[in-house]
Amino acid sequence: GYRMQQREVVPVVACHCSAARSRAPEKFRTDVTGVVMNRLQRWFRSNFRGLWRSKDFRTLWVSLTVTSFGAQITNLALPLTLALLLHATPLQMGVLVALETLPFALVSLHAGVLLDRVRKLPIVILADLGRGLALLAIPLAAFTEHLSIEVLYVVGFLCGAQNVVGGAAYQVLLAQMAGRERLVEANAKISLGETSSALVGPGLAGGLIQLLTAPFAIVLDALTFFVSALMLRKIRAPRDVPHDGPRQSVNAEIVEGLKLVRHNRTLLALAWLAGLWQLLHHMQLAVLILFATRELGLSAGSIGIAYIFGGLGCMLAAASAEKLSARLGVGPVIIHGLLATAIAWQAFGLIDGPVWFAALALGLAMLLFDFGGVLFGINYLALRQAITPDRLLGRMTATMRFLTVAAAPLGSLAGGALAHAIGLRGPRITVGVLGL
Repeated sequence: GYRMQQREVVPVVACHCSAARSRAPEKFRTDVTGVVMNRLQRWFRSNFRGLWRSKDFRTLWVSLTVTSFGAQITNLALPLTLALLLHATPLQMGVLVALETLPFALVSLHAGVLLDRVRKLPIVILADLGRGLALLAIPLAAFTEHLSIEVLYVVGFLCGAQNVVGGAAYQVLLAQMAGRERLVEANAKISLGETSSALVGPGLAGGLIQLLTAPFAIVLDALTFFVSALMLRKIRAPRDVPHDGPRQSVNAEIVEGLKLVRHNRTLLALAWLAGLWQLLHHMQLAVLILFATRELGLSAGSIGIAYIFGGLGCMLAAASAEKLSARLGVGPVIIHGLLATAIAWQAFGLIDGPVWFAALALGLAMLLFDFGGVLFGINYLALRQAITPDRLLGRMTATMRFLTVAAAPLGSLAGGALAHAIGLRGPRITVGVLGL
């Protein structure tokens, strides 16, 4: 019986094998395609998970990345315009940086009350348009031969004011779109976009500045803000709604925001920490370009290459922040990030030697500084957002920005005055020692 079954089965199997052989090429192609598609799906699931699946978050991410790329141009072009075209003194450079940060002390608290009363997305769009229009004044003044230090002062102040309101609105909007459970992820992904721009932007910025001159290269930065505003109009943000409930006077709500920070031990500690860091950072920032051009003899292109190293440090920090925070904890990552920036500040003041070596050393110091700064910033923002009630997010953000950046103008003026008194290298060493 078994042999009879075998003889009956064999022809059937042979028939199927013959048919399979006739379809082998087609089946092989189908199998390969299926394997490739499965692998692609697994890759996308592993790399584009979480917030990447939200179309609105992706639009917000792209818009910020575009403006971050443009900002690389202005960050390099504005001080170079002062240093090379207008022959500014260290004190004048310090005044420019101080005016860019002065609005944080003047309007931050009132901006916080405003943000808790209105939708945030329209504020972000209006701030983008305002910064774009303000930046266009620089190439226009250069074209009409009316460019002066005073024009740069006014533009710096206006851009700073737009940054105070628009930047705070953006941080609150991001927290609302991401949700509390994804704050570290959201800030890390946003920083990844910013740092991607920081990686390639400075090199292109240096080339554009050498090709077009610094004032006219700023046109591209202005255009990025207009593009960002157009993109943001397509975002749907259902959680972006004004908070209901009784409203007090503006002064009373400002006091409520200040009390929130004062009576929360973690927010108060973060305010002191970030405030002192901003003071030191703006002391060295005020004379960084002057130090690089006059003391080290670097060109705009060489400085752009050094900034690329900084962008690489930013990208490394943004890519690893989420894993480091999960493994070590938010607090230790904040402290280690600050320590890295302090070591980099000290390194800035010790740079010397031939031009090629100075450019390389400056780039490595920037890599370390930006790595630590971004690592600190991502966890700092996530921590303060996570412990604040939704109805107070706007006031908390504005109050923290007021308390932490209000000292920045003093740092810029102190850095410029110190450089005027003891030379360009002195403030860098001083900041390094105080940072450590």
